[in-house]
Amino acid sequence: MNVEQLAKKAKLSCPQMAKASDKQKNEALMKLISLLKEEEKAILEANQKDIDEAIKKGLREALIDRLSLQNRIKGLIADIEKVIELPDPIGECFEKYRHHDLEIEKCRTPIGVIGVIYESRPNVTLDISVLCLKSGNACILRGGSETLRTNIELSRLIRKALSQSGLPENAVQLISTSDRSEVLKMLRLHDFIDLIIPRGGEALHRYCRENSTIPVITGGIGICHLFVDETADLEKSLKVIINAKTQRPSVCNALDTLLVHEAIASSFIPKVADILKSLGVSFKLDAKSLEYVKDTTPASLAEEKDWDTEWLSLVLGIKVVKNCDEAISHILLHSTGHSDGILTENRKNAEDFVASIDSAAVYVNASTRFTDGSQLGLGSEVAISTQKLHARGPMGLKELTSYKWIIRGDYAIRK
Repeated sequence: MNVEQLAKKAKLSCPQMAKASDKQKNEALMKLISLLKEEEKAILEANQKDIDEAIKKGLREALIDRLSLQNRIKGLIADIEKVIELPDPIGECFEKYRHHDLEIEKCRTPIGVIGVIYESRPNVTLDISVLCLKSGNACILRGGSETLRTNIELSRLIRKALSQSGLPENAVQLISTSDRSEVLKMLRLHDFIDLIIPRGGEALHRYCRENSTIPVITGGIGICHLFVDETADLEKSLKVIINAKTQRPSVCNALDTLLVHEAIASSFIPKVADILKSLGVSFKLDAKSLEYVKDTTPASLAEEKDWDTEWLSLVLGIKVVKNCDEAISHILLHSTGHSDGILTENRKNAEDFVASIDSAAVYVNASTRFTDGSQLGLGSEVAISTQKLHARGPMGLKELTSYKWIIRGDYAIRK
């Protein structure tokens, strides 16, 4: 079945999905949880075949980590359980007033058919399908060829859960071919697809922006910063930095660049370098930072392009700055608008930073690793948007809704 046929089937499922009750949608999610438990072995076998092939092809370790579902099924189930607990946003009327003897409301409604193009992560197949189901949307999914077996297995279970709950299985469609020409076809199906969300590298986002006739939400590319000012609690800051850099370095909310106030740089940077070095981190340092580390530290002088690099690995850039203003200026020049933060005990510095940094997620005394739908209480997310229209940051249930005006009268006519 070609991509246009899949999109048509998804579109035709929209009215039934929009009318589905919260109870019915939650029943489908509970059935999905049962199926994931029952068929975990089959899922992991398919996933292992994808991993083995990726290793043979020489894919980077960071991509293989994203591909793996080993020891992650329980976490995925926990995310679905959180979504079940969340209130259904559909039908919520958030404005209501009378005018010209009309009852006027603005109420949340599903967006419609959401097309998602993504790479490596099969968990995205579940995240998107679950959130689209709960928010009354349909979706058409195009994962990467490196995870095709896993995605086929997961989409089969999702469609089965929908069908067993009396909902249209066609509300979830998977493009089960690795033919890249299908992506371009998908981007031109504006009659059937209402929104495109790419999840992958800069090349994928650029391709979608340049070729789509459908609105595109971009994001998920994170050059993330933490600034340690001269008042910060350095022991606590060190723990935050370790977490932000090493807890899972292959993801978009991992720390890429550490900015350190010059007043504490000579004592703090050696501590950061020593402990992160023991955890396998290497460094790209500005000239001043390089003066403060030992010859045994795996470090090199940073080039200008390094400040614009999302490392997705155990590499950290470190730069010394004069003050909070210089830190803000650096972030404004090099951030992708994903997640940036300050570590400080100075309230004014914190508030200046929050007001000045226009990223989707701005942190005060916390790890950037919290930019995640599950961590922020959304259950999971379809994507992390770094654009400014419609949705920013982790896109959960409400971010997958639009709204419509509902106007009720007594056979009213305009005078």
